[in-house]
Amino acid sequence: MSVALDRPARSPAYQHYSLAQIVLHWLIAALVLWQLFISDNPELIERMARRGRTPSDLDAFLANSHVWVGIAILVLVSVRLVLRLWRPTPPPDEPNPLIALAARASHAAFYVLLFAMPLTGIGAYYLGLPVGGLHELGKPLLYVLIAVHAAAALWHQFVRRDGMLMRMVSPARG
Repeated sequence: MSVALDRPARSPAYQHYSLAQIVLHWLIAALVLWQLFISDNPELIERMARRGRTPSDLDAFLANSHVWVGIAILVLVSVRLVLRLWRPTPPPDEPNPLIALAARASHAAFYVLLFAMPLTGIGAYYLGLPVGGLHELGKPLLYVLIAVHAAAALWHQFVRRDGMLMRMVSPARG
């Protein structure tokens, strides 16, 4: 006996993201910001050990959280991608084809980075693979993508006033 999922038909009827999509977006965003601004110093313990100093509990927590939060991001992005395949995102409301292409490209770049960063981190940390440089390269790329993404959201909200930002704040009804 097989169980069929009631998958919504692919149609542009969705004008908002689902609650699950919204929660995943903001949770992943918060975890990425944690990684970039709070816990991004996993080498601290190693440097302190080389100098003969014991890291504080806070330093040890922050270094360890970088690894675990990275794994959590990988899992959540995987869930978000599966959800995106199951329930399409709202159609773009962008008349300019170049801007629409740039939006699709930036979202694709986010997915690539949000998979590549944890995978290269895991490869370097747990497997000793020589991919630490690739992992580090992702950080400035994420800064640029986040800045462009935030600027685009604010542009939609305050210049175009087209309600685009509200689709990622207010879940779909019905």
